[in-house]
Amino acid sequence: MEIERGPVQTNGVEPDETSPVEQVRLTVPTTDDPSIPVWTFRMWSIGVASCALLSFLNQFFSYRTEPLIITQITVQVASLPVGHFLARVLPARKFRVPGLGGREFSLNPGPFNMKEHVLISIFANAGYAFGNGSAYAVMIVDIIRAFYKRKISFAASWILITTTQVLGYGWAGLMRKYVVEPAHMWWPSTLVQVSLFRALHEKDQGCRMSRAKFFVIALVCSFSWYVVPGYLFPTLTSVSWVCWAFPRSVTAQQLGSGMKGLGLGAFTLDWSAVSSFLFSPLISPFFAIANIFAGYVFMVYIATPVSYWGLNLYNAKNFPIFSSHLFMANGTTYDITAIVNEHFEIDMEEYQQRGRINLSTFFAITYGFGFATIASTMTHVGFFYGREIYDRFRASYKGKEDIHTKLMKKYDDIPGWWFHTLLAATFVVSLILTTVLKHEVQLPWWGLVFACGMAFVFTLPISIITATTNQTPGLNIITEYAIGLIQPGKPISNVCFKVYGYMSMAQAVSFLSDFKLGHYMKIPPKSMFLVQFVGTIIAGTINLSVAWWLLGSIENICDDTLLPPNSPWTCPSDRVFFDASVIWGLVGPRRIFGPLGNYGALNWFFLGGAVGPVIVWLLHRAFPSKTWIPLINLPVLLGATAMMPPATALNYNSWIAVGTVFNFFVFRYRKKWWQRYNYILSAALDAGVAFMGVLLYFTLTMEDRSVDWWGTAGEHCKLAACPTAKGVAVDGCPVF
Repeated sequence: MEIERGPVQTNGVEPDETSPVEQVRLTVPTTDDPSIPVWTFRMWSIGVASCALLSFLNQFFSYRTEPLIITQITVQVASLPVGHFLARVLPARKFRVPGLGGREFSLNPGPFNMKEHVLISIFANAGYAFGNGSAYAVMIVDIIRAFYKRKISFAASWILITTTQVLGYGWAGLMRKYVVEPAHMWWPSTLVQVSLFRALHEKDQGCRMSRAKFFVIALVCSFSWYVVPGYLFPTLTSVSWVCWAFPRSVTAQQLGSGMKGLGLGAFTLDWSAVSSFLFSPLISPFFAIANIFAGYVFMVYIATPVSYWGLNLYNAKNFPIFSSHLFMANGTTYDITAIVNEHFEIDMEEYQQRGRINLSTFFAITYGFGFATIASTMTHVGFFYGREIYDRFRASYKGKEDIHTKLMKKYDDIPGWWFHTLLAATFVVSLILTTVLKHEVQLPWWGLVFACGMAFVFTLPISIITATTNQTPGLNIITEYAIGLIQPGKPISNVCFKVYGYMSMAQAVSFLSDFKLGHYMKIPPKSMFLVQFVGTIIAGTINLSVAWWLLGSIENICDDTLLPPNSPWTCPSDRVFFDASVIWGLVGPRRIFGPLGNYGALNWFFLGGAVGPVIVWLLHRAFPSKTWIPLINLPVLLGATAMMPPATALNYNSWIAVGTVFNFFVFRYRKKWWQRYNYILSAALDAGVAFMGVLLYFTLTMEDRSVDWWGTAGEHCKLAACPTAKGVAVDGCPVF
């Protein structure tokens, strides 16, 4: 990608004031009305309700085998009819507010407007880095209580979650003038939201079905249907017909299982399985789907079979072909709690007795590709986008302001001391956590300082990369690796360092993206500040409250060895987070990926990932006429299966298929329908499943009312998790 140099479309704006980025010129309106009310009762009521509801639903569903994440786009669509309804029914009478110089206030200051809508959307999404759905640090509480079977206080948990979220807000405030105000920092992902806001606020014309009516119909259909795969016929969640055809073949079930195998031919009739982990495929552009498809096919149907059946890599046949569990050398599950002493540290004597930790083939290769993805992202961005980033950053200092920055000058800016005070206060509270409550989080004060230093150093370059290329390098493994080498044997210290170092930076980038959306939509900066801050506190508090409730009320939650068969409370994301705490923290990278472990060779993936984009770039320079060469995006290809595990082959199969139908065929051949209804359909499907899922839990699951027949017995692929090595005996599996 290079800086656009096509003809400038001014749309009545002076040529020197237009945005230098063509996509922005075509998408973002260049007008503003500062008199439009944004600080309204409607904004606060719908915003707080949306934030609370989204936080509850996303945390609730995060523990389920097929988690559902309700995205910001769902709120954008669903809040519109609510806003219009309140604008019709609320009284327009004005009230005098005592103590404010006779200022008047109205519950209904006029028609529901786009600026209110933008703030509601930002309110609902506050505190979630790139739509993760819930506060990342909640998983620390989950693994302590559900996996390690230890205790942590609610107060320490709340401080940990809140400070890691708000710390990112502080970093964002420091970097805002560098990556939000400059026109060359254009944040491509925000343009999708700008387009959707404009589309939703256009008046419906003609006799076609209105968007609101379509949303209600799709919502009712989604709500009604989910009772089938969600309760009456759960087997429809993973229709793995190959397992049904070969009920006694381990190999066939390894190939055909959508949940525990390679998912050959597996499909689903459950929207939650389609949108789990990868979000709704209807909002992902087809070029991204195509890249992920290529990487997925290579990883799942080439690399994994060759490693497992061909090379028996790392004694692969001793373990399941696809699993996020950790194993002993004999193929049995590793009892992690047995190697944790009373100080919540590794018991070296017990560890030496039980032996090294082993990973399933797929899990091990995933780590290797993760290493390659990190390295390839850095070199790919450097070689393909380095000049653009440099040019845009230099251009941002030339002093020229585009029309959007000039329009924003009409509003009072956020004083710098607001962010500085917030950052200092958050750091002090975090310091108290790591000193006074160190026995609960393990992280020492110097670890907090080190983590904050990493976040501060990386936030600006990562923000610039995201703002100009729409690619955000994931640095979580770097933080885990660093503290794991420095402080092995302490699992909670490792994950706390990760959330303070990596996630606070990711939160900052997410906040900056919201600031840019507010910049484009001409939202008063002080309104943005308060909405983001209040939303972050509300969301984190509700996330923790829901987690605390479920962890205490569902027996054996997250432990799939003790849960009833086909229980939905298997916590797949928490399982992987727990494994990471064991690998990088409890045992340490030296005993896994170093000279004391089995997987040292995977470190070569760092080098391969770094060199790969350089080769592609050199080929592009040597053969500039071959336009397909620069389309080889190695970070996307190598990182295509980054969500596996916890995501499964079933999730990817269905996500790719549905995404291709809507974002290739429907987009190409029914474009008007796609423009009008695609995002509306996505939001309705998400919302319908979410509401029915919660209703089923409160009315049936909590009352222990269940249906027992063949259709509720899972996907019927019990042999898919079996090893195939000779002489390895595992309960429920044949011995070869």
